[in-house]
Amino acid sequence: MKSIYLENEKATSSLGKKIGEVLFPGAILCLNGDLGAGKTALTKSIALGLDIKDDITSPTFTIVNEYEEGRLKLNHFDVYRIGSSDEMYDIGFEEYIGSEGVCIIEWSQIIEDVLPDERLDINIKYEDEGRRLEFIPRGQAYERLVEEVTRG
Repeated sequence: MKSIYLENEKATSSLGKKIGEVLFPGAILCLNGDLGAGKTALTKSIALGLDIKDDITSPTFTIVNEYEEGRLKLNHFDVYRIGSSDEMYDIGFEEYIGSEGVCIIEWSQIIEDVLPDERLDINIKYEDEGRRLEFIPRGQAYERLVEEVTRG
């Protein structure tokens, strides 16, 4: 696990953009944290790093929003309202995570039993005036990604 402190929204945006610039086809990012912790804000800046110009909004009621106009397709999930991980199969979750597109899943701990073994978990926590991001890479590709984006 690697941890980084972000003192403000500008720092969060800068890190998110950096993450988006180094993401690879089929990458899966799982974002967890309290309401208002910055999951969607981080997703917006990751999308900028993927060269996605669309307005990124939280898919709280639609479960998934798809953005196809960037360097890689982005599938943005918000599973806060999912009753059980079985519901993910109804929306074709297996096809999304098996695709070349990037998947960002907010509230992923709710569906942990259906997540692939290889992924990057990012826990976002309030700390002082900013946020602390904890990166838990699961697999070598994600270990390399974390090393690259957290390098000083």
